[in-house]
Amino acid sequence: MGTNPAALSAAAVTLPARVARRVLGHTEWYLRHAIRRSGGRVPATPPRVTWMNTTLKSHAQVEAAIAEVHRCGLVPHGDRPKNWDALGAVDLVLKRTLPQARVLEVGAELYSVLLPWLYQYGYRNLTGIDLVHRRVIRRGPIICEPGDLTRTRFPDATFDVIGSLSVIEHGVPLDAYFSEMWRLLRPGGMLITSTDYWHEPVDPRGQTAYGVPIRVFTPADIDAMIALAERHGFRLTGPLDTVCDERAVTWKRYGLSYTYINFALERE
Repeated sequence: MGTNPAALSAAAVTLPARVARRVLGHTEWYLRHAIRRSGGRVPATPPRVTWMNTTLKSHAQVEAAIAEVHRCGLVPHGDRPKNWDALGAVDLVLKRTLPQARVLEVGAELYSVLLPWLYQYGYRNLTGIDLVHRRVIRRGPIICEPGDLTRTRFPDATFDVIGSLSVIEHGVPLDAYFSEMWRLLRPGGMLITSTDYWHEPVDPRGQTAYGVPIRVFTPADIDAMIALAERHGFRLTGPLDTVCDERAVTWKRYGLSYTYINFALERE
């Protein structure tokens, strides 16, 4: 097995328990060592991208994102299109915050790259929550723990940034989502969301994933979502481009193709 830091905690599934405990509870030295062994750099080079409040336009843009990840010295996500939305999120965080910022990732699977990438840029106040976790897992300063994103344990105005990448399409109640995210963010804090999207309805043929019906959002869905977010006290950080060109994402298991959309909201 390689030492990709974004996949280190997935070792709990693939390694014997004795070995997995060493990996999951590793120190910051181990995290830095694993990044370097995977071809990454600490610190990484800042990205040069502009994709936020927009859609993933094409397969070519996926390849451009992967090339930029390598140029920056980041460790790539194993799911190629996910490098696009993660890189857009990291770029915005770097532009609008300092490394002292407190960052939360909700729906933070252990293969996610958002928090490890921010670590590579000097961020150390990094927390992830997800219902799949059964205990607190530490990767240097990165802490992942059990948590329901609609009812978290954190006090009001705890975080400067919250990332939610490919999460809300999995049955998340949006009213509760925006309510809790607003509560957790300090005034002026950012909520960065990405999700599955296509410019016309995608028929999931009654299929479910993670115990809920599969959903691919449409332009009308996104408009309604932004309006809901505004009622909760958020505003977009810039104009939202919902035009898409190619089905750049394929979920082979379910035979579905679509793309991604991302948007950043600021707590007013």
